[in-house]
Amino acid sequence: SEADQAETARLGVAAVAAWEEAHRDSIVWQGGPLGPTKRIGDDGAVTDMVNLLTVFMVVRADSHEAAARLFENHPHMSIFVCDGVEVMPILG
Repeated sequence: SEADQAETARLGVAAVAAWEEAHRDSIVWQGGPLGPTKRIGDDGAVTDMVNLLTVFMVVRADSHEAAARLFENHPHMSIFVCDGVEVMPILG
């Protein structure tokens, strides 16, 4: 119901804020939501495509695994509907 969705959002936003506060020393850039994806192929055609990534954030950690472990029990998996967080290193 709409009331249930509002309550989930209220709890989720508070939980994300608490997670961010607990991990503030690791967060380099807050990032934000990602919009629709366009792809340009080697033929020059621009097409719409599905990309499952919805939000991004830049964190600092001692290793790739440590960065992934920062997101254990993140509210996006415990309150919001999300089955995981993908963690990719920035190379270079």
